[in-house]
Amino acid sequence: MAEGFLQGKIIIVTGAAGGIGEASAQVLARHGAHLVLTDIIGIGVEQAERICAAGGEARFIAADVGNEESVAALVAKTIEIYGRIDGAFNNAGVEQSGQLLADLSTEQWDRAIRIDLTGVFLCMKHQIRAMLQTGGGAIVNTASALGAVALVRASDYVAAKHGVIGLTKAAAADYSAQGIRVNAILPGVVRTPMIERLWNDPAHAAAFEQLKLHHPIGRFGEPAEIGETAAWLLSDAASFVTGASISVDGGYLTI
Repeated sequence: MAEGFLQGKIIIVTGAAGGIGEASAQVLARHGAHLVLTDIIGIGVEQAERICAAGGEARFIAADVGNEESVAALVAKTIEIYGRIDGAFNNAGVEQSGQLLADLSTEQWDRAIRIDLTGVFLCMKHQIRAMLQTGGGAIVNTASALGAVALVRASDYVAAKHGVIGLTKAAAADYSAQGIRVNAILPGVVRTPMIERLWNDPAHAAAFEQLKLHHPIGRFGEPAEIGETAAWLLSDAASFVTGASISVDGGYLTI
């Protein structure tokens, strides 16, 4: 199954049970990584089994990225199994509430910030501690094109994803000299199961066709395209790239 440039690297993938996380895990495995897949639901076990059946190496460990004890246990278990962590793709997240700011409940705000921003912080905190013990590594965080611009009815998500970009830069400034590279990916609209459900709903179809016009490439992204970018950033081929925010958005941020 391996194609080589991540051969033998121990990589954690959060949010691995579906969408970008699931597809990225397949990509990373194909490039030779040994994976620890995590999500809050057990369906990730099936993803790990499929990777192993195809000749790859993957294990599933359930974790809640918004809970520090759970994240610490995930990292500790990975070290127990493999002895080190070479990379992490911090991809777990939730979508926006769809409310205007003044209508947003504190609970809705807290949910987006806890998973989309605090979750990235907690993962990096414990991943970096582990990487410092073994000579470094690479971390990739999923932000969003909405980490650079705004969207109506998405203030919770926009704030969290702007925070991910800032946090990525701060972590790169803190640890790049110690051999830990930290970068962010900014996806545009990607054809995940959630997007497909909305797109196939007649109530949203016209809005999605209009949104496609904001992607000069003429289409939405595929989850594996995000995974390929993450694979490159996690590899030694990106050895001089740190603190970067890489747009993988079909040109969304160009117009």
